[in-house]
Amino acid sequence: MQQANDFLEETRALADVIAPLSDEDYLQKTAFKAWTIDMVLRHLHFWNMAALLSVTDEFAFDTLVMGLTDALRAGSLPDHEKAYLDGLSGRALRDAWLIKAGETADVFAGIDPSRRLKWVGPSMSARSSITARLMETWAHGQEVYDQLGSVRLNKDRIRNIVVLGVNTYGWTFSNRKQPVPEPMPYLVLTSPSGEIWTYGEDQADNRIEGAAEEFCQVVTQVRNVADTRLTVLGANATSWMEQAQCFAGPPQPPPAPGTRRIRERF
Repeated sequence: MQQANDFLEETRALADVIAPLSDEDYLQKTAFKAWTIDMVLRHLHFWNMAALLSVTDEFAFDTLVMGLTDALRAGSLPDHEKAYLDGLSGRALRDAWLIKAGETADVFAGIDPSRRLKWVGPSMSARSSITARLMETWAHGQEVYDQLGSVRLNKDRIRNIVVLGVNTYGWTFSNRKQPVPEPMPYLVLTSPSGEIWTYGEDQADNRIEGAAEEFCQVVTQVRNVADTRLTVLGANATSWMEQAQCFAGPPQPPPAPGTRRIRERF
């Protein structure tokens, strides 16, 4: 699956950004719930391991996620992940995360994309599972880029996240017990390479236009739509962009305007 390679490339891009950091630097707090860089990497590492075990060892997968429901309800997921990883941090954490990501990508690259895999919630296809790992790496990576004052140079592999955003249009509303407004807005997005990507039926008064990476930022909730240059026309498009959520779990509000941004370097 190309998605497996895309996941690994996104992981390596983030790993390169944090490569110069000292162990102490990993204790910096990001703008995402005051998570440190350590906490971000532990989260990505834990769930990459979960995805790998869902393919290779279902019993070990069940053991890995045991007690996870209680941790999620208590809002102590980072503590659960830290305890499982025995406090792994800093450069040692980066190395372990990078190695395991490579193993995960290798396994997913060689399996049937339609194979059903166990997960914390409903099962999902292998393609959906590795796409979710790509999305989380990209989304959680943003708070690290922001904290370090680094501008991410996106590649066209973010199309996977665009597709995930499109596919979860209805989910955004049904997850909030709202009727799904039809039709879905027409998307006209410019890829990092300059290619134009379109989704949906052409509508003059119900559309979203702009940079694909900014659309991805909104559906992954790493930016408020007000902090992007997206052109949003029509009630359906406005409602979607104000509460878009491409990831599973209870409804989450987007960040308030101005709260998620690239930190200025001094």
